[in-house]
Amino acid sequence: MATRSTLKNNTDQPDFLHLNNLACESAGGKVIFATDEWFAPAQNLLKRQQVEFKVDAFTEYGKWMDGWETRRKRIPGHDWCIVQLGVPGVINGFDVDTSYFTGNYAPSISIQAACLSQDTVPEIVPQGDRTGMAASNEEFQTIAKLQSESWVMLVPISELKPGYTDTCHNYFPVSSHQRFTHIRLNMYPDGGIARLKVYGIGQTDWSEVSTNDQVDLVALVNGGVCVGYSNAHFGHPRNMIGLGRAINMGDGWETARRLDRPGVLKVDQHGILQVPGSEWAVFRLGHPGVIRYIEIDTNHFKGNYPDSCKIEACSLRPEEEKHYTSINWKTDQETKWIILMPILKISSGWWCWNRELILNKNN
Repeated sequence: MATRSTLKNNTDQPDFLHLNNLACESAGGKVIFATDEWFAPAQNLLKRQQVEFKVDAFTEYGKWMDGWETRRKRIPGHDWCIVQLGVPGVINGFDVDTSYFTGNYAPSISIQAACLSQDTVPEIVPQGDRTGMAASNEEFQTIAKLQSESWVMLVPISELKPGYTDTCHNYFPVSSHQRFTHIRLNMYPDGGIARLKVYGIGQTDWSEVSTNDQVDLVALVNGGVCVGYSNAHFGHPRNMIGLGRAINMGDGWETARRLDRPGVLKVDQHGILQVPGSEWAVFRLGHPGVIRYIEIDTNHFKGNYPDSCKIEACSLRPEEEKHYTSINWKTDQETKWIILMPILKISSGWWCWNRELILNKNN
């Protein structure tokens, strides 16, 4: 039986959830230090997969948990870890997910952040699965060079709720406009957290990019972000701008099947299905630019690839963005959108990388 969301409507969710997860391991995020990882390693915090629970699963150290769980503390202090963001950028909010941690979740947390150059980050040699381990004195001394206890406080000490369906997501908005590369997650004093998601917008140093360089302007790593969409039932459109090719179908954009589709489908003279409406997603590029190439990849979508697609573009001021990416943008009489790629029939496993598709590339 499917579980329906306990949220009354989308307004119950913070807006920042539609941004990119800068810390996800699929984007290159990694834990570089953790005080204790007795029951479950801190790297689990950054998994892309949904949290799972195995009723009868135990390790030699205790109950198997899909998250970061430390031992019951019997010494002074509290547990904490440091995460290196896969994509440096501006952080808009956090989701501290306690799923399935009900009698063992961390009572409270705080989050700090810093912008570090790579040569200032000390190297701690990874040791594989750190379940059943704690940081050594040598590792503590090495990480102390970062003085992370003095980093910018983004989330002051705040209580968490237990990992039940209706309380597991603990959202914390952030108002800073500073670029960050690392965060420190403090738990007080110990316990478990299933996932940590760091929502924001990537930032790259465009001063180091030549105007002659070919750059993916919409890529997550270059500051691209999804700012609007019609439907994301099976997969969010932001997945399309992640690193590399999708690892599976869940790593792409898939909508629910439209209930207003005809019972019997027909095509036009070009073989395009004639159906009411369309699904759409709008992206803000990481930097304005001249579009010369477009790549469309339907890898993994075999029985559910779209029949056709069209690409439009425009140049908007920040104050115009909300209006022109709203659900009514298609019917706006003053629309600024122009067609880059006319409606085109596509197919399963289709990978298009072609200059000739761009009709108005100089506009």
